[in-house]
Amino acid sequence: MDTIASLFSFITTPVSWVIVQFHTVYGAIFGPDTGWAWGLSIVSLVILIRICLIPLFVKQIKATRAMQTLQPEMKKIQERYKNDKQRQSEEMMKLYKESGTNPLSSCLPILAQSPFFFALYHVLNGIASGQTIGVINASLLESARKAHIFGAPLAAKFKDGSATVQALGATVTDVRVVTAVMIVLMSASQFYTQRQLMTKNVDTTVKTPFMQQQKMLMYVFPVMFAVFGINFPVGVLVYWLTTNVWTMGQQMYVIHNNPTPGSKAQAAYLERLTKHVTHHGKVRRRSEKTIVKAIVAKGRDRNEFERKFINGLNKAGLAAQADGTVVTSETQAVAQTEDGTTTATATASAARRQQPKRQTKAQRQSGGTKQAGDDTPTTSLEKSDPPQDAKPAAAEQPQKPGSGTRSKAQSGQRKGGPQRPKSPSKK
Repeated sequence: MDTIASLFSFITTPVSWVIVQFHTVYGAIFGPDTGWAWGLSIVSLVILIRICLIPLFVKQIKATRAMQTLQPEMKKIQERYKNDKQRQSEEMMKLYKESGTNPLSSCLPILAQSPFFFALYHVLNGIASGQTIGVINASLLESARKAHIFGAPLAAKFKDGSATVQALGATVTDVRVVTAVMIVLMSASQFYTQRQLMTKNVDTTVKTPFMQQQKMLMYVFPVMFAVFGINFPVGVLVYWLTTNVWTMGQQMYVIHNNPTPGSKAQAAYLERLTKHVTHHGKVRRRSEKTIVKAIVAKGRDRNEFERKFINGLNKAGLAAQADGTVVTSETQAVAQTEDGTTTATATASAARRQQPKRQTKAQRQSGGTKQAGDDTPTTSLEKSDPPQDAKPAAAEQPQKPGSGTRSKAQSGQRKGGPQRPKSPSKK
């Protein structure tokens, strides 16, 4: 570890200068030799570094979104070369190169802050060995050696012996209890951050190398912190625990407000957005407009949760626009009137319900046998009751057997036209 830290000695002076500036401010409040002054100086260093890394974090989010857009192509490659893993990897790398994406982009923030981490380790190791380093002179060195956090010196390590710990003005029990608790918290925060990323903010419909990488990091990083944590000084543990808490909070904010398409976090976000938009009738935040605009632009390529969001707006009489806004749909606009009681939609629906049904063949034949002198029109939807004193026509003029329409049709006679001559019977 000391050899690796020496490689980043070029950044030791800037890091030590930043710590001294923060120590000057906090020392005036809590006292220059207290653990609060030096501990808060390290925490402030972490916050400053992470604020500077925000543009890199935004770039990481964009690269992750680009990886999500490539998932359909990745799925095709996996199905095409499912029996040839080497060819599958080659095609994946070719796809990454053509699209300009990098599956290792999620590691950029960690790689970017590694020099500051090792530089801080180099500074604290110099304090533990009693050597001035960077801008930390002899007086600041003595002040830092007296600073304790919950009874553990900033420069003490879990594996330090009793002689080293007593030289720093502490006991082995205090140092090991404090460092063990901080190592557990550091590993747990790292594991939780990776787990919420895998379980909530990843589209699990397509298995990609990016998912495998995140799953590996979810278990590897906590173990690495637990193993290497016993060699870290207390000040470095404060640094790394602070950056893990920052990363966890930052990840929770992204998952809540800008989830990955197709993930469980997106389903929960769109459900909240549907309730918000239907209640207020509009989209108020710029970030929400950006997401709605992206969903509208997808068209038929929307996933299940996005289609459910669009359908929910339509049921509420709203329509998402290409610019990310939400307006009242045309159907709902036609339905609204000044008094709010009569709607064109309801009228149209009633007109559709009042259309006559299609008549059967028997009804059409019975309608054709009406007498020409009857001027009263009747429809198939109206049921007219015959007069009580009226008798059926069949009862007044009984037909002879064989004289009905059916018997005429059977004998080959035509209705109302020249009669067909009968063929002479053969004797």
